[in-house]
Amino acid sequence: DTDTDAILARLGEQGLVFADHRVEALADQAWERAWMDDFQPMRFGERLWIVPSWSDPPQPDAVNLKLDPGLAFGTGTHDTTALCLEWLEQTDLDGKQVLDFGCGSGVLAIAALLLGAERALGTDIDHQALTASADNAAANGVGERLDLCLPEALATDYQCDLLVANILAAPLIELAPALAGRCRPGAPMALSGILADQAQSVRDAYAPWFDLSPTRQRGDWVRVDGVRKADR
Repeated sequence: DTDTDAILARLGEQGLVFADHRVEALADQAWERAWMDDFQPMRFGERLWIVPSWSDPPQPDAVNLKLDPGLAFGTGTHDTTALCLEWLEQTDLDGKQVLDFGCGSGVLAIAALLLGAERALGTDIDHQALTASADNAAANGVGERLDLCLPEALATDYQCDLLVANILAAPLIELAPALAGRCRPGAPMALSGILADQAQSVRDAYAPWFDLSPTRQRGDWVRVDGVRKADR
């Protein structure tokens, strides 16, 4: 019963042009569940798996993170999430305090905890993301080791042993001094949500504070990672 002409007019006001289009009515459904049949267990690195709740783990003795499609971003299917999960799987996390900046579904923070981190802190500007992260952490038995807050509620003196931020290039660049200040000397960090042609701008923003590794690319997306310098 929606007025499709009004929708098209509103979209046109936003600058979208509909020279050739079609309108199709779709029955409402739980969209986050609509693609369950296509969401299969995925492996990242040698030992980390993302496993939907309706599937058996392909390797029961591996590190299995239970995660279903939901309303917050981050199930491992996107290249940026995969790049960060692969990096976490290859990084020494034992005893680390991890900051997941822009946590979405909490997948990166939860993966870090399952891989050996002592504690993680997830921040997001979306209250729904914080709720999803708490639910997912509880489902994986790490809820008591994951703290969650809005970015503005992050303690002024908080510093981490490892930083991961999978957001977008523009806010990453803007936040470079602040995020660098959250990392202890020697802390590894990984950034994604970055398109390939944005990589150099992000690298330039973080180079004053981090010794950077070669950029890693997957599809159109890249990961920038490195280690916090001790002299700044």
